[in-house]
Amino acid sequence: MSRRLALSPPALGTSAGQDRDVRAHRYRARVAALAAGALPVFAFPAPGLAPLAWVALVPGLMLMQRAPGGREAAVRGWWFGAGFILTAMYWLIPSIGPALPVLAVVFGALQAGVGYAVWRLLHPPLTTRRALSALVVVPAVWLTTEYARSWHALGGPWALLGATQWQHPAVLALASAGGIWLVSAAVAAANTGVLIVLTATGRRPRAVAALATVLVLAAGPVLFSLRAAPVRDGAVTVALVQPGIVEDPQARFAASAAATAALDGRPVDLVVWGESSTTADLDRDPASLARLRQLAAVTGAEVLAGEDARKADGRISKDAVLVSPAGVVDRYRKIRLVPFGEYIPLRPLLGWIAGVSRAAGENRAPGTAFHVLPATDRGGAPLPVGALICFESAFPDMSRTAARDGARVLVYQSSTSTFQRTWAPEQHVSLAAIRAAETGRPAVQASLTGVSAAFDAQGRELARLGTDRTGALTVRLPLTGPTELTWYDRVGDVVPAVALLVTAGAAVTAVTASRRRARTGRRDPDQPA
Repeated sequence: MSRRLALSPPALGTSAGQDRDVRAHRYRARVAALAAGALPVFAFPAPGLAPLAWVALVPGLMLMQRAPGGREAAVRGWWFGAGFILTAMYWLIPSIGPALPVLAVVFGALQAGVGYAVWRLLHPPLTTRRALSALVVVPAVWLTTEYARSWHALGGPWALLGATQWQHPAVLALASAGGIWLVSAAVAAANTGVLIVLTATGRRPRAVAALATVLVLAAGPVLFSLRAAPVRDGAVTVALVQPGIVEDPQARFAASAAATAALDGRPVDLVVWGESSTTADLDRDPASLARLRQLAAVTGAEVLAGEDARKADGRISKDAVLVSPAGVVDRYRKIRLVPFGEYIPLRPLLGWIAGVSRAAGENRAPGTAFHVLPATDRGGAPLPVGALICFESAFPDMSRTAARDGARVLVYQSSTSTFQRTWAPEQHVSLAAIRAAETGRPAVQASLTGVSAAFDAQGRELARLGTDRTGALTVRLPLTGPTELTWYDRVGDVVPAVALLVTAGAAVTAVTASRRRARTGRRDPDQPA
């Protein structure tokens, strides 16, 4: 008895030490997952290491795969997601301040499902059947999380994994078939395949994963080579006006006007100003409207100005206003506002954020519906324009609607002055390339400051005016036929719908198997002991 008592304290001490070691290891793994979440961001602009995207998820997925259980794998997925959001959107700190870490934690939670799926299907020893399931389920769960956080009320689509490939039209051919969603799914599938190749001990799982990865990598280029190029149907010359950082509204208007006046004598069909290029209500400010009408007459081209003004009802709105020598032709009012930048969700509860950041002091008034603006070229021929404002370039459904409604050109007006020296301007302009590839329509972005650029109907960059330059960028845009539609234009968001179904099916299967094991007391033979 005395010998047992003598041995008890060391045994207890050893157990406590082991518990501390387990906890320390667990938190080291979680911090590593947080850091791993930052790695894929370097594949986005501005770092622009696009090839990295095809393997950048692997370190994080490996940490989830090696978790001691499903719960810990889900937590590691959460930390990975938080690290991704925190890094991808670091430039939001001036706008939302301390709310960014909160958003990172909230949105990061969506990746918990990825963590659990990776652990359940890929925890060693890995079988061929589970490897095949993982190649379908893991990309589907990843895409489901992207689609969920793309809901406008949650902030809208930003830093979608497929956007890393914006400079590669051959890969963006997938976007013409299934939108940016199909590109994201392909990148996630390739990462899953690489993980299996690196970690599986069996020859068959590795061979299956290697073959699947090769097929995924080849899918975009093969589709690009087999698909007929968009049929060219004429061309137009568009001028993008970028005045630079000019804080005074009147001076900003004057700078845009001067750059436009310098186009006199050039054969321009449309002049596009940036977002918030005038703070005058053009319905109630005859002097500003007269100046725009004069510029339209001098250049022989209609001017699409960006109005950020307090309207007659007392509320501020952001409009794209099309002006001809005769006056205002039409206007489109922004319908999807930037959370915190243009309105604060649940302002009575979260309004304090405006006091510690540059978040909107008052909510802007949104428009009610999108419509194509009826522009005409310098010869008087119809040139329907899908004009969208700033953040709206992030939404695939809006540009798709514009294409289906007959837009010949997608036009985005933006201003990234708050984020001028961050990765935001490059991230933003990349979206125009993706929207062009999705819809088969040329796209341009005109910025007050940031990056102004133009892309052809396959997403290839035609011209650019960087953050360090000002003036007017003139570009000749080849047009596609007004009735020509891509597969994505026709079918819409089928890919995320399939991903949701696969994710739901996998979740039901996991719950059913868990309940069956609980009733029988037996372990799933495909799961580790």
